Amino acid sequence: MTETYDIVIRNAVLRGDPKTKKDIAIAGGKIVKIENKITEKAQNELDAAGNLVTESYVNTHLHLCKVYTLMKMDESALKDYHGADMGKAMTAIELAAKVKEEYDEKWIIKNVRKACALAGRYGCTHIRAFADVDSKAKLEGVKALIKAREEFKGIVDIQVVAFAQDGLVREPGAEQLMREAMKLGADVVGGIPWIEYTDADIAEHVRICFELAKEFDKPVSMLVDDAGDNGLRSLEVMALETIKTGWQGRSLAHHARAMSLYPKPYLQKLAALLKKAGMGVVSDPHTGPLHARVRELLDENVLVCLGQDDISDAYYPYGRNNMLEVAFLNSHLLWFTTREDMETLYDMVTKNPARCIGLKDFEIKVGAPANLVVLDQPNILEALRFHEKPAYVISHGKLIDQTKMDEIYKANS
Repeated sequence: MTETYDIVIRNAVLRGDPKTKKDIAIAGGKIVKIENKITEKAQNELDAAGNLVTESYVNTHLHLCKVYTLMKMDESALKDYHGADMGKAMTAIELAAKVKEEYDEKWIIKNVRKACALAGRYGCTHIRAFADVDSKAKLEGVKALIKAREEFKGIVDIQVVAFAQDGLVREPGAEQLMREAMKLGADVVGGIPWIEYTDADIAEHVRICFELAKEFDKPVSMLVDDAGDNGLRSLEVMALETIKTGWQGRSLAHHARAMSLYPKPYLQKLAALLKKAGMGVVSDPHTGPLHARVRELLDENVLVCLGQDDISDAYYPYGRNNMLEVAFLNSHLLWFTTREDMETLYDMVTKNPARCIGLKDFEIKVGAPANLVVLDQPNILEALRFHEKPAYVISHGKLIDQTKMDEIYKANS
């Protein structure tokens, strides 16, 4: 029989319909048919064996230029960042900056390849990846990430964020370096306004980022209020600038850890502002003792997702680019332990982050891009319990060669 499709997944269980097995046909990078039984054959025939098939995973927050750099420095930054009240978070950032004195694209790219190979192996097909841009890092991290973006095209889709890690007002020359990074080909303008010394400088940092975004017609991602200080308000400043600029749906906030200390009335006001700005919030509770109030934001219908944040760097010693593992960890940290909570967690590593970074039709339906994982487990509970590698990963309509991913990982270790 002539092969009609590129891939057919057989005997798949879809979320929300645990008792019915479906066949899913893929051709030309898209899902073209979902039926109880597809008779035509495909080049690749995959048997899900009654296990779960879902959208692939999306990591909206990874400092990809820093992966595997923890071994290059002591643990001073780690201790300060993980202090109980996160009162020394800024000190941690200043300590962590030391590794950038030896930044070089040649060694950064090897670490990046390792992390991207893990992403491919664990079914994370899309990453918003941060590269520091400042007087120490210069453009070395951006260059490495752009190179990896091309190498992993069609396997792991990388959105390169030019990230002003050490500030824009307090760091001389950073604005010009950011502009050079955007000209070089960065996909997103990245900021960290709370790190500036005054409220006026915070506002200026935000303004500069949105000016760059308008100049290059790019989205914005900012790390906001990432410390134990209930007086920090850079998330509000960012939301207001989003509305003023008309960047609704193209503006994404990360961390917002100070939110854990906000009074309830201000939190509700902020949630209303986030919805008006069309902004999502990326939370990474496993990488710091404070975090955004995820459940309350969800209750207010604010878009929230989870990110990996770090892999073996100055801020977090673990990480595998495994978003199921991230969801598992945060099930405990957020006390999301009911079946409904688990479904929400799963959304926060699949559909929600896809919306946060502008991916269209990121769902299992006819006509949608085929970014899928075939799991070894029959439901979300078991998927989270084991948080293992998927049996198969399909990215942009093609089956990822897992042997090749393992070879890339080993070759760059």
